[in-house]
Amino acid sequence: MILGKVVGTVVSTQKDANLVGLKLQLVQAVSVKDQTPEGRILVAVDSVGAGVGDLVMLVTGSSARLTVLTQHAPTDATIVAIVDAVEVDGKTVYGGGQS
Repeated sequence: MILGKVVGTVVSTQKDANLVGLKLQLVQAVSVKDQTPEGRILVAVDSVGAGVGDLVMLVTGSSARLTVLTQHAPTDATIVAIVDAVEVDGKTVYGGGQS
């Protein structure tokens, strides 16, 4: 799984029939320790209703097609969770009442 931040959306009126009705988001991979951007931005199917600015968990490869919404979709990246908090070495580095 990849920790990422939703940084935008993708709109496509012409697409594969198995993508119709699925929300496409732009997700920037981020560092676990401080959520700074690292790596590239991916287009991902959103299976959980995330929005721009949300910290999310992203799966790629064949795992991206294992959700109820994506089992027949031609995707290799899917948002599977909205993150509430991240703890590293006993210290909360995201969420948990932090601003």
